Amino acid sequence: MISTPSYAELASKNKKYLWHPFTQMKDYCENDPLIIERGEGVTLIDVNNKKYYDGFSSVWLNVHGHCVPELNQAITKQLELIAHSTLLGMANVPAIQLAEKLVEITPEGLTKVFYSDCGATGVEIALKMAFQYWQNKGISGKNRFITMNHAYHGDTIGAVSVGAIPLYHQVYKPLLFSPYTIPYPNTYREEKDGAALEQTLQALEKLLQEKSSEVAAIIVEPIVQGASGMIVMPEGCLKKIAELASAHQVLFIADEVATGFGRTGKMFACEHEEVTPDIMVIAKGITGGYLPLATTLTTDEIYRGFYANYEEQKTFFHGHSYTGNPLGCAVALANLELFKSKGLVDKVAADAQWLKQKWPAFLERKHVGDIRQKGLMIGIELVVDKQKRTPYHWNDRMGVKVSQRCRELGLLTRPLGNVLVFMPPLSSTRDELTEMIQILYQAIVEVTEGREA
Repeated sequence: MISTPSYAELASKNKKYLWHPFTQMKDYCENDPLIIERGEGVTLIDVNNKKYYDGFSSVWLNVHGHCVPELNQAITKQLELIAHSTLLGMANVPAIQLAEKLVEITPEGLTKVFYSDCGATGVEIALKMAFQYWQNKGISGKNRFITMNHAYHGDTIGAVSVGAIPLYHQVYKPLLFSPYTIPYPNTYREEKDGAALEQTLQALEKLLQEKSSEVAAIIVEPIVQGASGMIVMPEGCLKKIAELASAHQVLFIADEVATGFGRTGKMFACEHEEVTPDIMVIAKGITGGYLPLATTLTTDEIYRGFYANYEEQKTFFHGHSYTGNPLGCAVALANLELFKSKGLVDKVAADAQWLKQKWPAFLERKHVGDIRQKGLMIGIELVVDKQKRTPYHWNDRMGVKVSQRCRELGLLTRPLGNVLVFMPPLSSTRDELTEMIQILYQAIVEVTEGREA
């Protein structure tokens, strides 16, 4: 049996060899790293045997907790058959079975499934699919996209092109294509009731009236815009955006990478307003947080745009080495079975209502400006001045400091600037949720007010 190296040895090699994503390595290397060894339920356990609640679902994707017997068994069983077989010109059993299940549970009208391996690649597929669809129909002028301010759709070049968070995306501007950008309705930053929604819809309608002949598609994070700070759409916004796009013959792409698989209290966020997009991207929770897998679903209409004689060269020339990986598809199937057997979507909806009763105590604190929630997607915004809604300066690192205190107290999360993210595994019990939010509360009070809770 190979023994686990000591913490000191692992920490040294971590700093020597690893480059971590979304991490300023100069800061990181000045501190002792957290090194996870294993997981149990909704907790992660480091190599020093300290337990932490997984308060952000290992970057928003864990569903049933860690080391789930049914999911482990699904992978083991599939391993006994085959680990991988390409989908280029052939198929495999779990990829077919999962495609059928996904068509059954996604909004009606999405009938074709194209596999990839993560949210960003799923978005790349959606963009290329939308663009080529119009080309295949002989409409070459529709080659632009519409995105929303502060959008995040992943980190590959096409996904970054339709992203609109300057901190993440500005440096790559010379590499990118330029979309049209409309405002995302941020009701916390817009004091007049309804003004944020009205501004968004008016901007979109005007743009479509003037430019729809140039636009292939609009891409939207439905109901909740994640990386910008958990911004929740006003009711009716998503449906109206979809209606405007349809009326102007512009395809509607729903990026459900973060919002899908029960996270918002519906299986998919589009269901809140009975919207069927032309193209929908799903990932993260699809395998229960086990293996990298994503899908881009679309309608028969889009599919028919590519269905032609070989010599017409209308094939969708896109693919990935691990497209439709049998292990990923097998665990995804087991994941969906657990959703059904545990009534997980209904549980999330009920837990979300229960959690809302906990936030008034947070909002009484003088530096908690806003709490935004949809299902188990929660953002707690910290501010210098509550009345003026003045944000902390970037250099204050307030979100980072509170998250660091949470870690000391046994809860892992990752801030979005001044917004604390709370996205626990969907399986979390109410006792576990209570302990997690008690840690959050304590950390916020101690760090922002400089005293014990």
